[in-house]
Amino acid sequence: MAALQGSLLDLADGIEVRPLGGAVSRTELTRGAWVDQRPGWVGGADDLFAALRREVPWHAERRQMYDSVVDVPRLLSFYGEGEPLPHEALEQCRQVLGDHYAVELGEPFVTAGLCLYRDGADSVAWHGDRIGRSRDQDTMVAILSVGAPRDLLLRPREGGRSLRFPAGHGDLLVMGGSCQRTWDHCVPKTARPAGPRISIQFRVRGVR
Repeated sequence: MAALQGSLLDLADGIEVRPLGGAVSRTELTRGAWVDQRPGWVGGADDLFAALRREVPWHAERRQMYDSVVDVPRLLSFYGEGEPLPHEALEQCRQVLGDHYAVELGEPFVTAGLCLYRDGADSVAWHGDRIGRSRDQDTMVAILSVGAPRDLLLRPREGGRSLRFPAGHGDLLVMGGSCQRTWDHCVPKTARPAGPRISIQFRVRGVR
């Protein structure tokens, strides 16, 4: 597994979940979809990465792909509703997100899915989080990235130009509105040197 090169811009003393408020910028997409960004939301993100990499019970999965069963190219862990999260900073993140989006979302974030991308060969293919209510309802998926930056790409589901959102070292991306139904997203493989990254996806009840 590749080693993480720490961020030279993160000067936080310990892990710090910073305010959202006016630091969040929104990109309006099409058909009622949007993406919010808050760079450097979590200070001391490299410390959080190290703790999660060490403490989370990571596991590999295999999935059917056409006529073969293949390895999922990343490690995974999932925390369902009511389960304690693996670090107190993630509990705080979920609370801050719930407070910030309370009016717009109307319900709390209750689950957290974690993915460990070990190097540039790990990835996730084009998809939308359309299992459950998000198949036909608007929702939000909030993604905190710690570790080395990787690009999250979004493109309209019916095809078209993709948009690139780099994220790592404590950055926050929130996909909202119709984004899961009308747009797809992916983390592509890269041949460039890439250190490990962990993404934490906060979701509401009944969405995967």
